[in-house]
Amino acid sequence: MTAASLLYLAHSLLRFRNFEAKGYDLGIFDQAVRQYALFEAPIVPVKGEDFHLLGDHFHPIIASLAPLYWIWDDPRVLNIAMILLLVSTAVPVYLVVRRWWDHRTALLSAAALLAFWPFQAIVNWDFHEIAFGVPLVAWMIWGIERRRHLLVVVLSGVLLLVREDMGVTLIAVALVLAVRRAWLPAAATAVMGAAGYWFAVEVVIPHFSPAGEFGYWEFTALGPTAGAAVVFLLTQPWNAVAILFDHPLKVGLWLLHFVPLWLLPFASPYVLIGAPVLLSRLFNDRLNVWAPVYQYDAILAPIFLLAALDVLRRIVARWGRPRLMPALPITVLVVSAVGSLAFPQVFPLQRTLTGDNWTTSERAEAQQRAVDAVPDAVCVEVADTAVPHLVDRTSVGLNGTTDEAVLTWLIIDEHVEELGGTDPLTPEQAFDRAERLGFEPVIEDDEGIWVLRRDTEDLDASPDELASCAEYLERR
Repeated sequence: MTAASLLYLAHSLLRFRNFEAKGYDLGIFDQAVRQYALFEAPIVPVKGEDFHLLGDHFHPIIASLAPLYWIWDDPRVLNIAMILLLVSTAVPVYLVVRRWWDHRTALLSAAALLAFWPFQAIVNWDFHEIAFGVPLVAWMIWGIERRRHLLVVVLSGVLLLVREDMGVTLIAVALVLAVRRAWLPAAATAVMGAAGYWFAVEVVIPHFSPAGEFGYWEFTALGPTAGAAVVFLLTQPWNAVAILFDHPLKVGLWLLHFVPLWLLPFASPYVLIGAPVLLSRLFNDRLNVWAPVYQYDAILAPIFLLAALDVLRRIVARWGRPRLMPALPITVLVVSAVGSLAFPQVFPLQRTLTGDNWTTSERAEAQQRAVDAVPDAVCVEVADTAVPHLVDRTSVGLNGTTDEAVLTWLIIDEHVEELGGTDPLTPEQAFDRAERLGFEPVIEDDEGIWVLRRDTEDLDASPDELASCAEYLERR
């Protein structure tokens, strides 16, 4: 756990120093948690003008990190918090496997979890709320194994605070409890899951959303609505299964999750707990969420690892060959070691292990000069990689997201195809907009980075409107 913590922390801090951390998602969550620390609503300029983050996703659990900002007022405190959450997952995994088998296999399993690619992927993502769910699901499996069903129900309630789709995961947990004939806990968990999902997507998110509705129905391959999707799944299951394998990225995701685990998770009821998260990605319209480089896989790692070991222990108990038990986590460790040396696309910690990211590039130094040129307490729009370096002293958004009446500083990166965000501008569009608004260069083409500003005297905004840029980071 200590070794993993140090490696994860080194990778995170190097990403920040090298301007690889981004507004999506580190900047977004910093602004939200920073506002919680000020006892304010989670207004996130990176997502848009006056954008309330609970109108995007339901994750009130991130407010629990607010006290960390009273200790260290820096976005990297979120990196540390996420690392602690991830590493703590080794404890329930160790305890479950030790009860099933022995100390050595349990230690190997904990190490395999911490080295595997899903954990590397989320560390490389800087921060995401799903990190809270990773230890929670592992402790829930521990609770099921120990028949501590009240604990499972309580943890299920906490899981609802992680993300709106965890309500569906709770229904899967209820199925596992039902398989174990824990009927009352299963019923309670299922009701909580259904009610929690409805409350998040039908009440909270529409209330805070600018559009007045939950905007993440992205499963049009199944149908235009959730109701149509249910009909499709029930009446055409063979076509639904085909969708899960209709792209090389989807096939790759299946293989990366299950081949190192010898395909064993499919025979365990615990695989049901991970099914909603995995299937929701594979049914999703967005090609990018099929790739094994995102944060979503981290919550699946302890579930599928424990599911595989659950099946293997039953096989060994019936057919013998006890050496197979430690062989499974050893396989995962070998795959992780080879991947970390040869395949940085899937095992991104390779860059830290080999020293590829230990030096600061000239481009990163140019980006540092750009953010240093921006004064405190202004409204500024910047390229995605500059956001985390300005969230602690400005009201910062991405290019095209801020009220033009109060915008006084810009950072434009002409070496990227788009400048980030849900509706990103290209550099050409950003320069055209800057010219229209009367911005003048302060730094020109420093490794492709431009810094531009305009005088407040040229703005139509009132003094109170301009003061809002400074007030954003103050307790009102």
